[in-house]
Amino acid sequence: MTYLVILAFATILGSLAAALYFMLKGGATQGNKSRNMARALGMRVGISVLLFLCLMLAWKLGYIHPTGIAAGR
Repeated sequence: MTYLVILAFATILGSLAAALYFMLKGGATQGNKSRNMARALGMRVGISVLLFLCLMLAWKLGYIHPTGIAAGR
């Protein structure tokens, strides 16, 4: 599970870096640059939501357990 989370975070950061690249790249057309940047940012959001849902599912199935201060203290 740890490797899956690390891979997801690396993918999220890679997508964010791709969006930065497309934003800074001096393309021939403004529309193509904006479309590529929006696609990269949309992929980042989708991967983030998928990671959140996977973590909630793993918690519900008992694969991961919360740690820290117990409730009611």
